[in-house]
Amino acid sequence: MKTLLWILAGLTLAVSLTIAAKYNDGLVLLIFPPYRAELSLNLFVVLSLAAFIALYSLARMVQHTISLPGYVQAFRLSRRQNKARAALSTALTAFFEGRYVTAEKQAAAALAMDESPAVSALLAAQAAHRLRAFDRRDDYLAQAEKKAPEQNLARLITQADLLLDQRHPDEALAALKTLSVKDSRHPYALRLELKALQQAKMWDQIPPLVGQLEKREAIDSTQAEQVKINAYVENLKRKSDDLPALKEFWQKLPGDARLQNKVALQAAQAFIASGDCQTAADIAGSSLERQWDSELAAVYGYCPGRDLLKQIERAEAWLKQYPRDAALLLSLGRLCMLQALWGKAQSYLEASLAVEATPHAHLLLAELLEKLGRPDEACKHYRSSLDMSLKNPLE
Repeated sequence: MKTLLWILAGLTLAVSLTIAAKYNDGLVLLIFPPYRAELSLNLFVVLSLAAFIALYSLARMVQHTISLPGYVQAFRLSRRQNKARAALSTALTAFFEGRYVTAEKQAAAALAMDESPAVSALLAAQAAHRLRAFDRRDDYLAQAEKKAPEQNLARLITQADLLLDQRHPDEALAALKTLSVKDSRHPYALRLELKALQQAKMWDQIPPLVGQLEKREAIDSTQAEQVKINAYVENLKRKSDDLPALKEFWQKLPGDARLQNKVALQAAQAFIASGDCQTAADIAGSSLERQWDSELAAVYGYCPGRDLLKQIERAEAWLKQYPRDAALLLSLGRLCMLQALWGKAQSYLEASLAVEATPHAHLLLAELLEKLGRPDEACKHYRSSLDMSLKNPLE
């Protein structure tokens, strides 16, 4: 519709000018001493318009000729940018499709053309890492540092992540330590630091770091609790051969952590290994009072305290609540044997076997029967213990 209106307007103007020229008798006198020239006004207008158009066209041609190298350079740059963007897009698609060879090749091409240097270099590094080409990966990371120093956080986090995947926690921690104070508090950087500390078995540093993650809501509370408990357990294992260090660490543990069954179980085992059975019995007893755990009840029988009778009475009180707990019955049998309560010991061990037959229960009952001068019966239980152990060597 607009085109039609323009055509009509042009035709109207042409007709108007034609009619005006037809009735125009004006003259133009041009004097160039000693020459004079007379032209009709219509011809003068036509020649003037033609001269203007010619001069304008010549000026545009000269301008275009002068700026031609710039146009060519801009065209080449635009084509190069389009090619680089296409390479980066292809690299991203290939990476997420698991085609790491193509991803690395295309990302390297984009990097060579300086297309988003940080993204291209880190993507190429990720692809090279998946291909286990660690030398090329490190080279891409170095290029990212050189070409895009302002993207330091992205490079260092990627570097630490890849090193942790390679099981190099010390190098990953070194990379994370070079982050600025602000960047080092980044939630994902903290999570990587936690993973590095776990791989490096730096258990002492884990609970405070988990606290920081909880403040930033970067870790689920249940997961945080499990991570801290695991760190406490591993620390207790490490200190089981050093009683003073074990006692000091145990006293510094938060009260709620000390009552966790998993922590209490490892602590009791550590104190037993260190020769402090009384502390082990106290720890196991306190934890069992709070929350029952059969595995901890089994350990309770291995930590005889100073007052065995009182310890047996405490376990018998639990038995009223958990009469069919095989581990508790086994512990009672063991404690009664230590106190030379042979009849009670035998009844508890037989009850434990009736609930759940285990190699340990058979072995303990065999030892008791041997003490009681009943070698034939003891031999049967020794054989049963051996048979069960051979069938299931992990028990």
